[in-house]
Parts: sequence; C-alpha cells; structure tokens
Amino acid sequence: MKDRTKFTHLGRPKPTIATPVNPEITRASTLLFEKAEDLYRGDVRGYGRHGSDLHDALELAFNELEGGAGTSLTPSGFAACTLAILSIVKSGDHILVTDSIYGPTRDFCEKFLADMGVEAERFDPRMGSDIARLFKANTSAIISESPGSLTFEIQDLPALVAAASKQDIKVIVDNTWSGGITYNPLELGADISIHAATKYMGGHSDVLYGAVVSRTDALAKKVAKTRKFLGFHCSPDDTYQILRGFRSLHTRFAVQEQAAEELARWMDKQSYIRQVLHPALESHPDHAIWKRDFTGGGALFSAVFEPASIEAVNSFINGLKYFGIGFSYGGFESVVIHCDPQMNRKFSDGFDGPLIRFGCGLEDTEDLKADISNAAKQALNA
Repeated sequence: MKDRTKFTHLGRPKPTIATPVNPEITRASTLLFEKAEDLYRGDVRGYGRHGSDLHDALELAFNELEGGAGTSLTPSGFAACTLAILSIVKSGDHILVTDSIYGPTRDFCEKFLADMGVEAERFDPRMGSDIARLFKANTSAIISESPGSLTFEIQDLPALVAAASKQDIKVIVDNTWSGGITYNPLELGADISIHAATKYMGGHSDVLYGAVVSRTDALAKKVAKTRKFLGFHCSPDDTYQILRGFRSLHTRFAVQEQAAEELARWMDKQSYIRQVLHPALESHPDHAIWKRDFTGGGALFSAVFEPASIEAVNSFINGLKYFGIGFSYGGFESVVIHCDPQMNRKFSDGFDGPLIRFGCGLEDTEDLKADISNAAKQALNA
C-alpha cells in the first residue's frame, strides 16, 4: 500500500451503521470504573492525562510514518525535543549537540541541563565520523538536526550512528524539515526521531503539537515513562486536528516541496542573491549526502543576500505581500524571517551577507517569485 493511501485510511473507525469518517473526540479528566479492584490496574488508562483512543490512532500514524516501535505525543514540537533528551540524559552526563540545532533546543541543553549537572558540547554539523574524538566516558547522546533549520547543513547520520554505536550513545534527530516523508532517520540507525507536528501535520498554523518516535520498543517505553513523569498531555481537540492533517499531508507536502525547490533554483540566479542554502541544489556543500540519504526536500530553505543594511533587509521583508513575517512553517501560507538576529554559532563565521529564510506555503510559485522580485526592486535596487 502506498503512503498516500495508507494515511488516508489509517486510524479511522471501522464502518458499521452510520459511522463517522473520523474517530470521535473524547474530552475527559476523570475516568470512572465499575469496580474498585480495577482502579489501580496497570493495563488500562486511569486518568484523562493518559490519552484516549484518538491519541492511540495518532501514535499509530507516527509509527507508520517513521517505521517506529512507539510514539509519545507532546503539546508542542519543543516539548518533543526536551522529552526526547530528558528520556536519555541524566545528571553527570556529557552530550554532543550539533551547532546548527534549533535555538530553543540549544538553550535548553546549554542552560537548563547545565543547571542539572549535564555538560553540553557543540560539534560541527559537518563533522561526520570524526565526532568520535569528542566522545567521553560519560557521553550519552548526540543531538542532531538535519538539515539545520537556519543554515541547512546535512548531517552524515550513518557516520554518526556508526561512531555512537561503539559506545552505546543514543542518537536523537530532529526530523521536522522532511515531515518524515523524504527522510527516515530510524531506518538509518538513529534511536529517536522528533517531529514538530505543529508544522506539516497541523498544516494550517493553528495548533501546537509534537511527537517523539523511537526505533525500539524498550526505548519507546522509556520515553513514555518519562512523558508520564513530566505530566505532558495533549488536548484531544489538538490531537484530532493533527490526525486530520495526516489525511492530506502527502498532498500538501508535495506542493510545498516542489515550490521550495523551484523558488530556490530561481533565486539562485538573481543578482541580489549571493548563495542559496537548499540541499537539493547541486551547489550545496552537502548535496551528495542529501542525495544519498533523502528521497526529496521540504518546504524550507534560506538565501544569503548580497551585503545590505539592516534597514534594507527589513524594508525587503516588509515589502513582501504573500510571505507572512513569522516563525514556523509548513502551513498553507508562505513565511519569511531574517535569521541574523538569532544566529549563535561556534563553528561558523557567518555569511558575507544577510541570511533570510523562506518557507513555502500553497500559493502559486509564480506569484511568490513576483513578490520577491517586487520587494527586491523597492528595497535592494535589484
């Protein structure tokens, strides 16, 4: 069965008589039991925080998407990142964090975990098997994101996994960019794959959600136990929206993936662009690794513009008509941000021009090209 067919039918109720197409939403805190003897059973849900059949259906969808053994759902993408890390790391550990990681995850590792007695060390995202020289006796995890969500380095995941496996170090990958459609970290040996389901799965920029997918049953149980300790719970209404988003995920993703690559290749030819950071472009430094490990792209890429003042950059962004100014991506609308104010890198000297990130929505690509051209003419004299 092809994925588009699978996700159209996955997790739906079995038809009987006048059965709804979608599973019902169960809103509950207290769950009642007929007998006192059943109240403390470990094989049934005891409280609303433990989920519902709807949550089970969504977990199944993520397992199918990634080929995982188990999924834990979280109320945001960032919560998925912190849950995955906290499930592995303990006080006294040393962890390695890619220099291109999502900013809040970096801050969590370097500030929150530091206060808990965990040493977080950054590594060059293009390090590959050389990462082994950074290992210590107490190294417990490698935190990866491929590509980096601002600068789009592709990590050599098989090389990281091969090095980590020699010392029983867990490899965690933020897989949000690919939507799980064009990249499968678990298949390449990673232990955990993380999704900010807020993005492609939500699809409409109106719900926050996350998922932690584990490669093995033992690890899935460990993550689920940690989630329970932390008290994470996902609203049944939000869960319903994410499961509904799975129905059209492949169709929407294909449009956005194609638009991003087409726009990136067009921008690469514009006089006001110094470099386009999209791994599908042959000029990208990690194109070969991307071509080996990925089956396609995603909705997001960045471009390095020719040197310009901050006033000119802001004027360009403010002049865009179809690109909303805001964080996140994967929704129906295209979005744009200036990346320089949030850059915090150890292994990069930055770029010789402003870095601007574009996330493609469902608009016509020709309209997006015209929008960028018009804004560039007004702000950059292009």
